Amino acid sequence: MSQDKTTQVPNARRRFMQIGASAGGGLLFGFSLFGCNKDGDRKDVPSEKAVGQASTEHSDTPAGLARDAFIRIDRAGIVTLIIHKVEMGQGTFTSMPMLLAEELGADLSKVKLEQAPANNELYADPMLGGQVTGGSTSVRGAWKPLREAGAMVRSVLVAAAAKNWNVETNELQVVAGSVRHQASGRSAHFGELVDAASKMELPKNVKLKAPENFVLIGTSMKRMDSPAKTNGEALFGIDARLPNMGIAAVAASPVTGGKLVGVDEAKAMAVTGVRQVLRLEGAVAVVADHFWAAKQGLLAAAPRWDDGANGKVSLAGIVGDMMKVSEGSGAVAKNTGDAIKALAQEGGRKLEAVYEMPFLAHATMEPMNCTVDLRADGCDLWVGTQVPALAQGAAAKVAGIPVEKVKVHNYYLGGGFGRRLEVDYVIQAVAFAKLTKGPVKFIWTREEDIQHDMFRPYYVDRLAARLDDKGRVAAWFHRVTGSSIMARFAPPAVKNGVDPDAVEGAAELQYTISDMRVEYVRHEPAGVPTAFWRGVGPTHNVFVVESFIDELAQAAKQDPVAFRRALLTKSPRTLGVLNLAAQKAGWGKPLAPIAGRKVGRGVSTQFAFGSYMAQIAEVSVGPDGDVRVHRVVCAVDCGQAINPDTIVAQMEGGIVFGATAALWNEITIDGGRVQQTNFGDYRMMRINEAPQVEVHIVTSRDEPGGIGEPGTSGIAPALTNAVFAATGKRIRKLPIGEQLKGA
Repeated sequence: MSQDKTTQVPNARRRFMQIGASAGGGLLFGFSLFGCNKDGDRKDVPSEKAVGQASTEHSDTPAGLARDAFIRIDRAGIVTLIIHKVEMGQGTFTSMPMLLAEELGADLSKVKLEQAPANNELYADPMLGGQVTGGSTSVRGAWKPLREAGAMVRSVLVAAAAKNWNVETNELQVVAGSVRHQASGRSAHFGELVDAASKMELPKNVKLKAPENFVLIGTSMKRMDSPAKTNGEALFGIDARLPNMGIAAVAASPVTGGKLVGVDEAKAMAVTGVRQVLRLEGAVAVVADHFWAAKQGLLAAAPRWDDGANGKVSLAGIVGDMMKVSEGSGAVAKNTGDAIKALAQEGGRKLEAVYEMPFLAHATMEPMNCTVDLRADGCDLWVGTQVPALAQGAAAKVAGIPVEKVKVHNYYLGGGFGRRLEVDYVIQAVAFAKLTKGPVKFIWTREEDIQHDMFRPYYVDRLAARLDDKGRVAAWFHRVTGSSIMARFAPPAVKNGVDPDAVEGAAELQYTISDMRVEYVRHEPAGVPTAFWRGVGPTHNVFVVESFIDELAQAAKQDPVAFRRALLTKSPRTLGVLNLAAQKAGWGKPLAPIAGRKVGRGVSTQFAFGSYMAQIAEVSVGPDGDVRVHRVVCAVDCGQAINPDTIVAQMEGGIVFGATAALWNEITIDGGRVQQTNFGDYRMMRINEAPQVEVHIVTSRDEPGGIGEPGTSGIAPALTNAVFAATGKRIRKLPIGEQLKGA
């Protein structure tokens, strides 16, 4: 068994790890999530002003100790982690404490969490550069910093005990929140050591555990947020309650950019409980004592709109425009060899295909909401957001006050999926709040949210490939056409005309192809705002790539799994998950027949969000085109697993989420208006329709990859490839919908 490894902490990094006593007594440790760059200085060092502002958020945090994150241990031995991420069902509030407790030697049941305040400098994610929860980065970004922090605190606690007992530190063990000296039988829990530890010097070296010595990491732990969510104590944004708070129902112009031209205010005010009608240029809100009155008041107000320039926008027109621009050349995202020349060569077989992916809404289970208390001396927001600092900045700008005067009270998120990466609803809520006094909770109904969402982009993909005489891929061409979310969300990320998110999963294939070219054409649809949707690039590129690979396997008259194996000679981890999934699914064995239905099995592989995955779906298709997904076998190599049970849950949820979209979901537009309204016409998969999902996790000691989004990306192509195996009909456009009638 290998020994724990000693890690040298550079002097520059140690300057950003400080320890001291908290104002209320106990130990306080401030540390940097970013660490240091190659020159030994911290990346994005916050200004002294920013440090001082952040310190005011914690009453017991000395200004000199303000850092990216904090660990606080009180005299009772309770460990509190100030967490920079949000919990929206992905398990962050369990995995992060596990990382800390593993190296600290804490009792996980005594690790508590506090949500970090909004501060884009102090609580920025090291992978995303801002205070953002998204991109399946939470564990990846915190993997080393949180463990190092735990090891540093453990070291000073051990040093304090050694000094108190006049023994050597190597004679002591840390177990379940206590420091123990086996030879003398002495023991002290963390709380008994914090005062002495707060006066200790930080060590120059810390020991991080070797993986074989992990006690918590790699073990399935119960979710720490489950009890509160089960007994009703957990608070989501929509649960905010304030004295004399008004409740508002909101309606915006049904056409993007449209204007409000009139409301029947007298009729709205006649509804019992209605307090006020608020008007903006493109929206109206009715404030009442409770939501039912607000909703009835809004119906009575019967707002009238001027559609404006986007009143004639239609999906057919958008797609027609995209088809035209997709025929032109694009910015080069990847160019290996000479794919154009290789495609033109004689011999073999050339294939071409056009794929389409629809606009998609997020349809979070918790309706969009934001509670605002705007006063002369500041503004408080009660909300669930993936970007608290962006929400803070947006509110400050609308209210016309300094950013430090805005306080964000962030709650659990009842679904994010990228919807709560946006702050459009915060902007609208604060704009309304300027027209009233006192706190108001603004709620957007399901219909309002779906019709005014910021949608997953529509994509048109053109692909071409040539197989040589032996059925091997000799050339590959892929042109992605769609809007650029990054150009709006993080403009510096777009370089040489390429949106890196739009081509993720397409530009860096795991398959070995000598001549390959990938292009990107940016096209912004009129009147349709676009945004991230549980991993944008991979959710469309994995579908397109894995579907076309299946087409090539068919053209080469090869088994789809065998065809992929031959292309994965330089991708052992992708090959590993493919082989594991094929074995567990019984690939090659006939499926049991289902009376009156056609059955088929399909496969997909991917590398996205730092994780490797293969999925195999088993489906049946009825004579009416009804598709049922019966079983999905998922093999995932996400590096070191932190909480395997959470990984399984994320794969299960992501697969259901992605299969739902592939089968039924799309946003259509006519007259500038979104046609879908609620779960009646933007349907969700029901319990009786959910497949049996088997998740197999590859044992790995590599650094962790992401798990929040990969499951969603891989299911669509596995599903549609299974449909082809069952019916012989290739699905190149999602959703499947009614395409298979009579198949």
